[in-house]
Amino acid sequence: MELSELSLAAAADAIRTRRVSPVELVDSVLDRIEQVDPDLGAYVTVTAERARRSAREAEHEAAAGRLRGPLHGIPMGLKDLIDVAGTATTASSRVRADHRADTDSTVAARLAAAGAVLVGKTHTHEFAYGLTTPQTRNARDRGRVAGGSSGGSAVAVASGTATFALGTDTGGSIRVPAALNGVVGLKPTYGLVPRHGVTSLSWSLDHVGPLTRTVEDAALVLSALAGHDPRDPASLSITAADRRPGPGTDLTGLRVGVPRNYYFDHVDPEVEAAVRRAIDQLQALGARLVEVEIPMTRYIQATQWGLMVPEATAYHEQALRAIPDLYEADVRILLEAGELMPAGDYLRAQRSRTLMRQEWTRMLNEVDVIAAPTVPATAVPTDQQTITWSDGTVEGVSDAYVRLSAPANITGVPSLSVPVGHDTAGLPIGMQLLGRPLGEAALLRAGHAYEQTTPAREPAPAA
Repeated sequence: MELSELSLAAAADAIRTRRVSPVELVDSVLDRIEQVDPDLGAYVTVTAERARRSAREAEHEAAAGRLRGPLHGIPMGLKDLIDVAGTATTASSRVRADHRADTDSTVAARLAAAGAVLVGKTHTHEFAYGLTTPQTRNARDRGRVAGGSSGGSAVAVASGTATFALGTDTGGSIRVPAALNGVVGLKPTYGLVPRHGVTSLSWSLDHVGPLTRTVEDAALVLSALAGHDPRDPASLSITAADRRPGPGTDLTGLRVGVPRNYYFDHVDPEVEAAVRRAIDQLQALGARLVEVEIPMTRYIQATQWGLMVPEATAYHEQALRAIPDLYEADVRILLEAGELMPAGDYLRAQRSRTLMRQEWTRMLNEVDVIAAPTVPATAVPTDQQTITWSDGTVEGVSDAYVRLSAPANITGVPSLSVPVGHDTAGLPIGMQLLGRPLGEAALLRAGHAYEQTTPAREPAPAA
């Protein structure tokens, strides 16, 4: 296995035991970027010189016995919504082509303090307003979508051009590309990870979280990210903590909710079969399966769009009026649509969210984790606009991809996407685990146990 393919935990152990130096690891990842990224398009900017300088500093610290923790010397990519001082934050848009950050975002500062090494900024669907990331190609099949909006981060991790990466998730933008590229994606509880210095799509729905190769890796990154920051009004008063799951695989006592409605409606048969096999594996590890009824399903998508569209338009109001032609057509249409939405619709969406949170709280009192598909279909070809289901229903690709992930954004509950196999075309399938607010421990425990008792995943094929 190449150094660029190591999990974060394995790379950290190799650095700790002096079997690998940070310089060797970072050089391996930069070489991999040079080899495959021209074809994949995961990166907006590659910070090679900065990365090599940081790697040398990390190596000197390691040689002196001053390891900062498990992220010391680990190469990372950051979605190009996340400010890093002196580095461009373009949001993959011509609107921000000349923008350069003056200061670090909270998450970038925390990762740097933990010793992580930035190798580049990854592509997003413009301003995170989409589910495909058109600049980036799927790590498994270059002719298919990468998913979005954190498509660049997911592809970087899947292809070995970052050991881990950060994304943002407003309606599924971490978990969707994680599922489509065969990596782990974690959307934490709303407010657990501060968003100061991160370009917003929708203030009340935005989350920042990691994309990694394993569940343990996601826990390691979350441990460095979580904690209160008064500069984010939504930031929870939570202190930093080690969030790694225990080494065991016994899930005795864990109650896993299996939805009887919504999450398995209009789902590709191969996706459903793989997720149900994974749920059976959780049961084999000792978990107790409990059927649950997902509440208020008819309002989910209307609530998601009713919140996101006006908030996004409010954020872009000045630029939309001053330089509208610099936006891509799909994003501009959505932003202009937000100008036409009545205030009453936004208020009704807020009320719907309040009721939905209450109903989800009641449901989650009965179980510890809910297990369901992350997305209803695997990665579609880049030119495909719709999905036709077996009953003849036609659904837009973006609507299909957001349908199963949006509830966690509306309610603010944590959600973890874990790879659970492939379809007959070799495309990855993801299962998402959802839990109570601040219930990441249960998700990480279940995901880690599943991962430890199933065959190792193959890395994405070389370009």
